[in-house]
Amino acid sequence: MAPMFPKVLFPNVFNKAARAAAASDGPLVARRLFVLGAPLALAACVTNAPPAPLGRAALMYGPVDGEPFPVDEVDLSEVDPRFLRQEVPAPSGTAPGTIVVDINERFLYLIGRDGKAIRYGVGVGKQGYSFKGWATIKRKEKWPHWTPTANMVRLQPARYGPVAAGLPGGETNPLGPRALYLYDGDRDTMFRIHGTIEPWSIGQQVSSGCIRLLNQDIIDLYERVPLGTRVYVKG
Repeated sequence: MAPMFPKVLFPNVFNKAARAAAASDGPLVARRLFVLGAPLALAACVTNAPPAPLGRAALMYGPVDGEPFPVDEVDLSEVDPRFLRQEVPAPSGTAPGTIVVDINERFLYLIGRDGKAIRYGVGVGKQGYSFKGWATIKRKEKWPHWTPTANMVRLQPARYGPVAAGLPGGETNPLGPRALYLYDGDRDTMFRIHGTIEPWSIGQQVSSGCIRLLNQDIIDLYERVPLGTRVYVKG
């Protein structure tokens, strides 16, 4: 059975100003509700939707309330508007509830019903670092601990050697406020979908392989997807 997600698309439900804006939008927000449904037919990702309106984006990407560490507002001047969260036509061919990550286009899609999807901008791994293929989310963490992989330490000892033992969750942790852990069967792929302390990197190919979202976006996605969600990374 397809999982059920929270239904409000645009407002960040953790932000008081966004909640107030959603209440005033009435039918506009109601039209942006979606529930998961049946599988769709195979086709390529659609990436030509218009940018998110900047007024609404300012609400979505404001400071987040109720967190143990600060989640600051995003400086939208650092992010191309096409990489902001928005509803778009769904990439076909995957069941509702599936996550599709398009490495080349720098988008993550959460597939919904009736041909719709929520699209998030992402930062991706440098050439040769990115995971590709199917995986399953088998672990979710709030303010996760981060430990660089042995391969990261080996390839970039000056950068990762000093933190080889890892960092606790917090505002300086590279994973940000949430992380979704990708597994191949029972094997941890060591790839994550997570937040970032470098919002300027969204839309870029700069990471060590994981998929990074703006912090407000990973909080939103975390609440929408249950354990067992299937993820397809293409590129």
